Amino acid sequence: MSQLRLGYVFGLSAYVLWGFFPFYIKLLRPSGPVEILAHRVIWSVVFVALVLAVTRHWAFLRRLVRQPRLLAGIAAAAALIAINWGTYIYGVNSDRVVETALGYFINPLVVVLLGVTVLSERLRTVQWTALGIGGLAVVVLAIDYGQPPYIALTLALSFGGYSLLKKRLGLPAAEGLFVESALLALPALGYLGWLTWHSGSSFGNGSTGHTLLLVFAGAATAIPLLLFAGAANRLPLTSLGVLQYTAPILQLGLGVLVFHEPMPPARLAGFALVWLALIVFTVDAVRNARRPARSAAPVTPVAEPV
Repeated sequence: MSQLRLGYVFGLSAYVLWGFFPFYIKLLRPSGPVEILAHRVIWSVVFVALVLAVTRHWAFLRRLVRQPRLLAGIAAAAALIAINWGTYIYGVNSDRVVETALGYFINPLVVVLLGVTVLSERLRTVQWTALGIGGLAVVVLAIDYGQPPYIALTLALSFGGYSLLKKRLGLPAAEGLFVESALLALPALGYLGWLTWHSGSSFGNGSTGHTLLLVFAGAATAIPLLLFAGAANRLPLTSLGVLQYTAPILQLGLGVLVFHEPMPPARLAGFALVWLALIVFTVDAVRNARRPARSAAPVTPVAEPV
C-alpha cells in the first residue's frame, strides 16, 4: 500500500472513530460529565506514557525544562482542550449530540476567523462570503433554539483557540497529548478524590464493564489522535480538510437517526447554511491550493475533534 493510501486509511479511521464517539460517551453514564472528563485525562496520561515508553520518545521533556514559555503555552492549550472535552461530554449526555455536531461543522470557520483577528491573515472575497454565511447560520439557529447555540459555540471557540496554540507550539501528537493530560492530571485526581470521599464516585462502584469503560477512556482519546497524526504526515492539508467533515456528519446522523433528537425545519435551515458556507470555503481552498499562493490566506483548517 502506498503512503498516500495509507494516509487516507489512517485519516478516515480517525474521523470515523471520532464520529461514533457519542456511543462511547453515552455508555459511561451514570458517571457525570466532570467525572468522565477526569477519567479521560488520567487514563490518557497512562496510555500515552506507555506509548512513549515503547517508542522511547522522552527527549522532549528536556526541551520543556529549558523553555518555561513553551510549558506555559502547553498549559493554556490544556485548559482549552479540557473545556472542549468537558463541553462535548456534557452535550452528548444531555441529549444534544446534534448541537455538538454543529460545533465541529463551524469549527473550521472559527479557525479562519481567529487567523484574521489574531494572526492578521488576509482572506479572499470568497472566504469572507463563507464566513458571512456561517454567521447568518448561527443567527438562524439562535432563533430556532431560543438562545445562541452555546454548546456548539463553546466547542468551536475552544477548539479553535486550541488549534491556534498547537500550531504555534509545534509539538507532535503523542508528546503534546501527554504533557497536556499530565498538567490536567493533578486537578483531575483531586476531583476524583473529593468525589470518592463524598461517596459520589461511580468508578469501582458499578459493574466491572462500566469501570473498564472508564479505564479505556485514555485509549479511546489517544488512538484516533495517533491515527490522525499518521494521516497528517502523509496527506496534503486540503485532503485532511475534506476528510474532517466525516466526524460531524456521522455525529449528526447519530443524533437524528439513532438518538432521535429533534430537527425542526428552522434548525435544518441553519445547518443547510453552515453546509453551504463550508462548501464555498472548501471549494475555494482546494482550488487555490492547486495554484501558486498569491496571498497570506490560510487553506482549509484541519480539526482533531473530541
